[in-house]
Amino acid sequence: MTCGLRSALTGRLNPAIADWAGRRVWIVGASSGIGAALAQALLDAGAHVAVSARRLDALEQVVAGRKAALAVDFDATDPAAWPSAFERVVAGLGGIDLVVLGAARYEPAHSWDFDIAKVEASFDLNVVSVYRALALVVPHLLAQGHGGIALVGSIAAYTGLPRAMIYGATKAALRNLAESLYFELEPRGLSVYLISPGFVATPMSSVNDFPMPGLLTPPQAAAHIIEGLERGRFEIRFPRGFAGAVKWVSRLPERLRFWLLHKATGM
Repeated sequence: MTCGLRSALTGRLNPAIADWAGRRVWIVGASSGIGAALAQALLDAGAHVAVSARRLDALEQVVAGRKAALAVDFDATDPAAWPSAFERVVAGLGGIDLVVLGAARYEPAHSWDFDIAKVEASFDLNVVSVYRALALVVPHLLAQGHGGIALVGSIAAYTGLPRAMIYGATKAALRNLAESLYFELEPRGLSVYLISPGFVATPMSSVNDFPMPGLLTPPQAAAHIIEGLERGRFEIRFPRGFAGAVKWVSRLPERLRFWLLHKATGM
């Protein structure tokens, strides 16, 4: 069995990360929730971490007292803000080994009741801002010959779900994008990761008025992400039981899948 085939069968599509000490990580969307918890966990592990979001006061609370941390505030929906933010991060960290792109908004909406302005805002932040980051980060990583890119998607990307016509569509776009990036960048020495969380107790999910199976805390989500990165996985999905079930349902024939989802969601 070749090394490449063995890696594919065992789930390691990227190089394993054995040590975070001194590793330079930029997390976009780190003022709260998963991004903030991931930043704190990586700092505890010895990484040097830059955190970004719109609110500087929230970022400073996340990294308060951390000498290996850098807070770079900017609006990811502002195209003109990206170059200067990127330059500040590179200068502050001395380079980038991993960027985690997790800035997002969540707009629950039914197909018969939605606001087109919210659709546009969601796609701009959840999808287009990722391309803005890639335009800067990919050439930098290719030039240095190593590094990784992690896109924060969602298990909502697996199949259409009630009230997820906006959010789920943006995350499905990221799933396709991550796969395209992997095909093109892995042969050139870069790692690509797709982070697919289920329900996590964050300010975003607090608007949900329905039971959230497998609900995790942000620190639990961060632990799953770090484990997946360390093991070199392409897709890091969690919680394993619930995320695996949704993945399984997504592979069923449409007639059976839609029937099961109607029964499970009551829609």
